[in-house]
Amino acid sequence: MVLRHSECDEAVDGADVCTTSLDEAVAFAPKIAVISTPAPFHAASAITLATAGTHLLVEKPLAALVEDARALEQAAVAAGVVLQVGYNLRFLDSLATFRNALAANRIGRVASVRAEVGQYLPDWRPRADWRNAVSARADLGGGVLLELSHEFDYLLWIFGKVRNVRGWTGRQGGLGLEVEDTVHAVLEFAAPFPANAAGVAPVASVSLDFIRRDTVRRCVAIGEDGTLVWDGIASQVRLSRVGENDDLLHDAKADRDDSYLTQLDAFINSVETGAPPTVSGLDGVATLEIINAVRRSQAADGVALAPGGQG
Repeated sequence: MVLRHSECDEAVDGADVCTTSLDEAVAFAPKIAVISTPAPFHAASAITLATAGTHLLVEKPLAALVEDARALEQAAVAAGVVLQVGYNLRFLDSLATFRNALAANRIGRVASVRAEVGQYLPDWRPRADWRNAVSARADLGGGVLLELSHEFDYLLWIFGKVRNVRGWTGRQGGLGLEVEDTVHAVLEFAAPFPANAAGVAPVASVSLDFIRRDTVRRCVAIGEDGTLVWDGIASQVRLSRVGENDDLLHDAKADRDDSYLTQLDAFINSVETGAPPTVSGLDGVATLEIINAVRRSQAADGVALAPGGQG
């Protein structure tokens, strides 16, 4: 095991090498590596390790820029190493229940989806100065688009490819951030869902923020035959259908570390067996393409309305 940064200031049980040098880490020839630096620094160290034959679990997002993510994914393919992205929500039993119920046609063809996540940034890590944390700093890949990109990943995982993106980003919370604290996006999916459904494809509204005082992570799927709600905080999935009592499909609070441990087990299994990773490098690139599209959409001005002319 190779450890980097502050752990090297003192002895660590189980560490064979303790270094702050990437060259020394590569010379150690690790079989696997976990990349958990800030997003703008993922690609450079990960590409170096992948080229040396190291399998990689990279904390989300895969990179800060889609171009860097593509370069990393291509380097991993060329080296024949596993590249898994750390979107751990995919390993929650509650979200898997939500996805499986939709695929099983429990609410019919899905027409509309509403995904939201929010928590007041100063409450994230009360013992640390949030102003200097990764989430608040542009140079470290902060802002809700990158920090809360889980929502884009799981929507792609559940509903498939996206054909059109519109978005708005801004600073609404008065926190004095140099990064966006609020995002609203609309994703138009490429095909009807479930796969055997006929009709129009779903459209999802996605809201991400650092400013709300309550904590929420929720996805609502509205179908022709009912509504399915995933509550990631309560760890519940609720099915509502016309003329029927609500059905609680999942109601089991998970331990905070469970999804991370399951994620790590899945990564190691891919390394040992050659099975495709649950969250691939291409998945990580696809999420960054959505983020890039939101930014590009924000750069294009919307339709301005004259004040007082909307009565």
